[in-house]
Amino acid sequence: MMSILAIFRNRNYTLLFIANFTSQMGGIIGLTAFLYFLLDRFTNKPAYGSMAELMYSLPMLVVFVFIGVVADRFDRTKIAANSDYICAVLSLALIFSAIYEQVVLMFLLLFIRSAISKFFQPAQAALIQGILKEEEYTVAAGLNQMISSIFMLFGSAFGIFIYWKFGIVGAILIDGLSFIVSGLLIRSCVIEKKVRLPNGSNNWRDLNIKTIIADFKTGFNYIFTNKLLLSLVFGFFIFGIVNGGLAVMPAFIMKYKLAPESYETLMMWHGVVFGSGVLISSAITSSIVSKFKLYQLIITGIFITGVALALSGLTTNVYSFFALTFIAAIGLPFINIGIGGWMPKIIDPKMMGRVQGCVSPLNMLSQSLTLGVIALAFPHYLNIEWLFLLIGLILSCVGAFYWLTLPKYSKNDKASKDSNYDVLELD
Repeated sequence: MMSILAIFRNRNYTLLFIANFTSQMGGIIGLTAFLYFLLDRFTNKPAYGSMAELMYSLPMLVVFVFIGVVADRFDRTKIAANSDYICAVLSLALIFSAIYEQVVLMFLLLFIRSAISKFFQPAQAALIQGILKEEEYTVAAGLNQMISSIFMLFGSAFGIFIYWKFGIVGAILIDGLSFIVSGLLIRSCVIEKKVRLPNGSNNWRDLNIKTIIADFKTGFNYIFTNKLLLSLVFGFFIFGIVNGGLAVMPAFIMKYKLAPESYETLMMWHGVVFGSGVLISSAITSSIVSKFKLYQLIITGIFITGVALALSGLTTNVYSFFALTFIAAIGLPFINIGIGGWMPKIIDPKMMGRVQGCVSPLNMLSQSLTLGVIALAFPHYLNIEWLFLLIGLILSCVGAFYWLTLPKYSKNDKASKDSNYDVLELD
């Protein structure tokens, strides 16, 4: 608790923390409100709801090459703040498209806004790395995990409440205001130039496809020449497989095995159970993280979640499935806080943006591939029991791999932060 209070004495961290919260809140309110607006207004076109969700995730496949490069080349404070401001302006344009029911314009604006919002996280993560002490990284990772847990548990419900209470126009206004507040908070930070511009000043006119590709390649080379970092990034790829499975498998086991008649209601309770497990574990992990090696937390969390998921496929009633879901959720913060607290320690500040820019598309790629495989294989080639067993087995294999490698690589984690890469050499 004292370490959490101490980290908030850092004014810049407090401002960035609140900014991250309000920015995420704006995105969730807007996306949820539009989803239910489309379902209400275009009841006979449920595909519009799926399209709205797609407009949130698809832009990453377009901008992933750019986001890390921009965060490393230009003022990170301005990148994060301007991302919020542009999203706020696009929110106002979304109000116009909703009032006049311009569906094509809605999807175009949602796509552009989501693309712009992707520039926020790498810049904000790099700023956090620069303003905290090394021993505070795990505390910050724990706080981020708790915020994610809160949004997981209450985010959609809060978005629905705002939509019901204020309508689509009111929801989007609140959404836009959240982005503006986030941007103002970031701009009010007083951060050293070496943190905001670790690679020195650059000119936007010098940015072209050749330099962008070269910078992105440098980020990949940096990851592949650091065994510890490569192992952790490999974990993100595997966790994308788990996320892809968990996106649909709980609904499948409810509908096709445990509760065909009431699966929709039970899936709401599943979200509460899962979110509660993550939230409780986040608080516990944040308080004990200093007492363990980070690789011990990661490996323990992986085995807890992997075994619980494997056993979930063998359950024959809803109560045992919920119990195992709660246990699986308990393990996730161990993994996220361990990796989230470790990566800033081993990544050169000059490379933080590019590394962050590589992680998200890898995670999304594996998640999309998993969903595609499940769509093709279930139920003709793999039943629901085998899906859970496979996901649990994959995760447990990663735990075994980490058990063999992370203790060895962690001995050199201090030296791994040294880097000969410099973005300015690529011009």
